[in-house]
Amino acid sequence: MASHIAEFIENITTSYNPKGEYIQLGSGILDKEVITDAKVNLALKIMNRHGLIAGATGTGKTRTLQLMAEQLADKGVSVFMLDVKGDLSGLAEPGKTNDALIERGELVGIPFEPAHFPLEIFSLSGELGAPMRITVQDFGPILLARILDLNDTQTGVLSALFKYAEDQQWELIELNDVKKLLTYLADGPGAEDIKDDYGKISTSTSGTILRKIVAVEQQGIAHIFGEREFDIQDLFNRIDGRGVITLLNISDIQDQPLVFSTFLLGLLAQLFKKLPEVGDLDKPKLVFFFDEAHLLFNGASKAFLTQVEQIIRLIRSKGIGVFFCTQAASDIPASVLGQLGNRVQHALRAFTPNDADNLRKTVKTYPYSPFYEIDKVLTSLGTGQALITVLNEKGIPTEVVATHLVPARAVMGPCQPESYTRITVDSAFYGKYQGRVERRSAAEIVDEKMAVFEAKQEQEKAKKEVEKSKSRGTSRRSSRQTPMEAAKTQASRTLAREGAKLLGKLANGILNALFKKK
Repeated sequence: MASHIAEFIENITTSYNPKGEYIQLGSGILDKEVITDAKVNLALKIMNRHGLIAGATGTGKTRTLQLMAEQLADKGVSVFMLDVKGDLSGLAEPGKTNDALIERGELVGIPFEPAHFPLEIFSLSGELGAPMRITVQDFGPILLARILDLNDTQTGVLSALFKYAEDQQWELIELNDVKKLLTYLADGPGAEDIKDDYGKISTSTSGTILRKIVAVEQQGIAHIFGEREFDIQDLFNRIDGRGVITLLNISDIQDQPLVFSTFLLGLLAQLFKKLPEVGDLDKPKLVFFFDEAHLLFNGASKAFLTQVEQIIRLIRSKGIGVFFCTQAASDIPASVLGQLGNRVQHALRAFTPNDADNLRKTVKTYPYSPFYEIDKVLTSLGTGQALITVLNEKGIPTEVVATHLVPARAVMGPCQPESYTRITVDSAFYGKYQGRVERRSAAEIVDEKMAVFEAKQEQEKAKKEVEKSKSRGTSRRSSRQTPMEAAKTQASRTLAREGAKLLGKLANGILNALFKKK
């Protein structure tokens, strides 16, 4: 039976590219016995078909990421990894030999040889490595809406904002650009400009978006937007023919999962947008390990999931392989999971009804095997063991193989503090990205337009005041008399009074004369 399964495993794991390069994952297990001759390999040619690394906490997922990254680097393939806890920097230092590692190496037929690997370290805060930034414009409205937790209506307004900026060729670089432009188009003179072509922005919607931007700024993460923006070409470096492993250390902001998970997707989006089509290569240009992948999908909108699915489906043609790392396959939406043909499934536990439900769902995602009862195998795998399936030459998943994994060769933990400082500060990228770059963007353009608008308003106000003053002056002059006019008026009044008295006397005289004659 052992020789039969050895032949079976050898066939299904190397048949896609038997003469090409591959990474060695380990040796097959049957009835808890490691079969050294049954090598489980993963051809580099199919690593741009994407993959999944899953398993319960403490089952060895991070070390699987590490051993895969080490071998990829040795093959000249660049690697990007999210370092959630800050314990992957040990890749820069050779591991220490011990009996357990020697025994594991002997079991899988691959002698343990300590090694270190070329490393670059970045961080979103800029505190734990060279700063990694992206402009708001390149981040895009859908991903920004995800970070701001906007509803569909608010997301639509944000999309219109981005479209307006694109049409006007105004750069959205920082969050301040979004705030200024939103105020200008919602409550300022720009409201009339967008009403017909982009739609009116209600005051309540703009107010909500502004408040959520302010909330993000108060969390201290606004600095991930800006320049100098990270150049994706800096992910493709080699040193002495080996691929460089780029770490993004987010241990200081791991309590803000929405931010770093969405940022990673933004980075993938830039790779998809800016890299040329290369078709199927003999090995990928870059393998992108997306750790804590479940955080990306929690509460995601339909538009967001659509963007993720599109990026994952199409980015393989750019020579990029993406491996999601999470606790269970059920953490990944079906539309994305269906594109992850290479799977390394570590042990799952069934302590609770939810655990048992996840186990049943996971079993259904794997092909049938005549050698294993998958549900029993998944609950009995030890640390450093996994159930593996890969894609064959027709893109069909092979049968699963229980595998005893090879040990990582570098330090399995953080490197020494002095080594960490040296790697970070001595890197050319530290100097390249440390300082922010300021240039004319939407905020400055809006300020200029508002200054012109306010100056024009002041001029119109002053003009109206002058006209009003003239009107009041004419009215006052028409009602006011000169001294001569006043004298004439007084004289006329006096003559009128005296004339009236004289007429009265004449009338009385005439009447008296008439009565006397009688």
